[in-house]
Amino acid sequence: MQTSAVFLPISQFSSRQSRSLITKVRAEAVRGGSLAMVKAIVVHELGGPEVLKWEDVEVGEPKEGEIRVKNKAIGLNFIDVYYRKGVYKSNLPFIPGREAVGIVTAVGTGLTGRKVGDIVAYAGNPMGSYAEEQIIPANVAVSVPPSMDPVVAASVMLKGMTAQFLLRRCFKVEPGHVVLVHAAAGGVGSLLCQWANALGATVIGTVSTKEKAAQAAEDGCHHVIIYTEDDFVPAVEKITSRKGVNVVYDSVGKDTFKGSLQCLANRGYMVSFGQSSGLPDPVPLSDLAPKSLFLTRPSLFHYNATRDELLESAGELFTCVNSGVLRVRVNHTYPLSEAAKAHADLESRKTSGSVVLIP
Repeated sequence: MQTSAVFLPISQFSSRQSRSLITKVRAEAVRGGSLAMVKAIVVHELGGPEVLKWEDVEVGEPKEGEIRVKNKAIGLNFIDVYYRKGVYKSNLPFIPGREAVGIVTAVGTGLTGRKVGDIVAYAGNPMGSYAEEQIIPANVAVSVPPSMDPVVAASVMLKGMTAQFLLRRCFKVEPGHVVLVHAAAGGVGSLLCQWANALGATVIGTVSTKEKAAQAAEDGCHHVIIYTEDDFVPAVEKITSRKGVNVVYDSVGKDTFKGSLQCLANRGYMVSFGQSSGLPDPVPLSDLAPKSLFLTRPSLFHYNATRDELLESAGELFTCVNSGVLRVRVNHTYPLSEAAKAHADLESRKTSGSVVLIP
């Protein structure tokens, strides 16, 4: 008996007879060596951090085109919160997480280019990285440079490739551009500020506290606005002499969306790539007309849709990290078993930089 998927706990089955039969079959499979028991975070119902349950799950052998990976470090991202709360839809129960670094422990039949012992990283699909081990398609995994710590790699894959496509492909930032980055001290925001600065842009960042303002300044923000003290719209107008910015990178959503549109220059780009404060209100098309504005809601999954795009994005990211262009801030680590606490701290804005879960 072989399987290529992570199986969720028996408790999801309602029939006592079915549970008994499944228990017997799985016990035989485990004894036969085709299934292994590992720990994972499982979501059975949508809600707050408390729905993240630390449970036993089963993982089988990889099929053709797949690899099994023992995770060493797992990136926590706000998209995990969206799935946990039901903002993004997934069938229940599920194992959250879309980013991890680990060691290849098994390779599917006929697969070349991967071997047991390889250190690999992935970010995006499939969901299910909040586990000690998981099976993933080999074509979503990239090799981690030997010089890079797995914790650093896990903290930067999803966020770093997000920054790469936002700055290099969604809107191509060039010297002389003025950019506005909301949540400038966050995981993605920190990388956006550093990278945009390196590209020659003038960077304006918004943060919630003086401590985060200091970090944003270290990360390349030329102007930092503490939005809990000052309205960012008139502040941006003053900084730009009322000319506005060329692009806004907004992961906050509802609380900042309308103000972000006001901050744009003629033909400016509104890049809305998250909604930590909630979904923005609907925008009439006429709101874009006075300045001939562009509005996009991009996703990393669409920009890394092919293997070549993935390799280009990850390659440029690793180059920037290794060269020192990007300084990765792993400010918080939690045991994977304490993912609920990590989610609660992230949502309450107690974290800055990247958050990593350690199995």
